Amino acid sequence: MNILILGSGGREHAMAWAVLQNPKCDRLIVAPGNAGIADIAECAALDILDGAAVAAFADEESIDFVIVGPEAPLAAGVTDALIAAGVAVFGPSAAAARLEASKAFTKEICDAVGAPTAAWGRFDDAGAARRWMADRPLPIVVKADGLAAGKGVTVAATLAEAEAALDDIFGGMHGRAEVVIEEFLHGEEASFFCLVDGDTILPIGTAQDHKRLGEGDTGPNTGGMGAYSPAPVMTPQVERRALEEIVRPTMAEMVRRGTPFRGVLFVGLMIEGGVPSLVEYNVRFGDPECQCLMMRLGGQALDLMLACAEGRLAEARVNWADDHAICVVLAAEGYPGAARRGTAIRGLESLPRDSGHMVFHAGTARTDGVVVADGGRVLGVAARADTLAAARDGAYAMVDGIDWPGGFCRRDIGWRAL
Repeated sequence: MNILILGSGGREHAMAWAVLQNPKCDRLIVAPGNAGIADIAECAALDILDGAAVAAFADEESIDFVIVGPEAPLAAGVTDALIAAGVAVFGPSAAAARLEASKAFTKEICDAVGAPTAAWGRFDDAGAARRWMADRPLPIVVKADGLAAGKGVTVAATLAEAEAALDDIFGGMHGRAEVVIEEFLHGEEASFFCLVDGDTILPIGTAQDHKRLGEGDTGPNTGGMGAYSPAPVMTPQVERRALEEIVRPTMAEMVRRGTPFRGVLFVGLMIEGGVPSLVEYNVRFGDPECQCLMMRLGGQALDLMLACAEGRLAEARVNWADDHAICVVLAAEGYPGAARRGTAIRGLESLPRDSGHMVFHAGTARTDGVVVADGGRVLGVAARADTLAAARDGAYAMVDGIDWPGGFCRRDIGWRAL
């Protein structure tokens, strides 16, 4: 098969790495890719938000299967354009992608089916938002309603923090000046991933992300400073409740509305006392959770995504080893604010690249033959082992082999489980 992956981050590098392990893959193109992806696959300059351009490229290159990595092309309708052109694609339609593209839409779905989630309000007026917040307990969660690349959420400990977040959103920082405000959910957060082909739901793994910038889960929210899989808090009982009380009712409601979901559903949960509540849905793999899942799934990831795209999930099975994976994110100085770009990263070529050790590139470029930082989250150092402690040790040993004075990482990824 000729396969095209859309995206340029660590998630897409991990998916490319896994896809290449499957003998079904004859040729792999990633658009636009990055410096690390270019070492293992062809990269192509392509506007991945332009559905017509992606469909035309797929035709020119005789692409058999397209995997859409990030959320923006999904919200822009790239899947719809590919399906109309007769190209098999992994990823939901634009209508189904509203589960991520609009936080208010997801909340309305939850209300319609009685799925447990935080009390909420949606506002396009700052004054009304402030009045609603004034009567709620702190902390409180303020979210930009549209896509915000993982940066549109503020967990405000004080009313002043919440009002500052409102000022940012209504000032246009994240595009649409609309906000969803939620009461704070207490407990432990986890990520639950399911493949869905409309009717059939296949759980494919759990993970726990570390969103806060600093060790001990302190500091501002980020796109994710590291993750590990599986997440111990996701017991079989919790997983069963999440499926029956949240995922299945939501997917049934999407079918009822004439917008069935097909792709990977990333279910963000808060778990307290063994009871899960929905924090949010994403309609693609998380980053850096995807790096952990791909390390554990390997080549079967392609078979599973193909079965999902072709409506064959009912016959698919996930073959898990009794193992653990971890991914430590190295970010550029200044992140999550203005990250410093162009700093040289050395030592990568001396690190192992095998089924238990990989460095996935997220925001890199190559200048005069040298890998340089070209984003905020730059590298994802991933390791897999029989125990989480061994995986952690393997990942940090690789981190210590990277010569990059312009980067930093958290040293406590996996601390909740360990």
